[in-house]
Amino acid sequence: MSDITREQLVHLAELAHLDLTEEELDRVSGELDGILKTVERVQEIRTEEVPATSHPVALHNVFRDDVVRGVLEQQQALASAPETESGQFKVPAILDGGSES
Repeated sequence: MSDITREQLVHLAELAHLDLTEEELDRVSGELDGILKTVERVQEIRTEEVPATSHPVALHNVFRDDVVRGVLEQQQALASAPETESGQFKVPAILDGGSES
């Protein structure tokens, strides 16, 4: 097993709300040991000259340019609305208008 003790592993399982059996703890212990050994190997790689990145692939803006186009008039926008009131969309109320005491 790795530097993580069985008690620490049980504690981690409890924090994650996992109810692991003894067999599962044995299996997870081995898997965790393998993961930690892999992380140790990765940490050995010389990365001093490698710039930090936030994404493995270079990103570029894929948005189109903003182009001013025709705008709907109020009546056109409201034409398909199921209900309107005073020139606005009317929707069901979702909040109680009064205050709770």
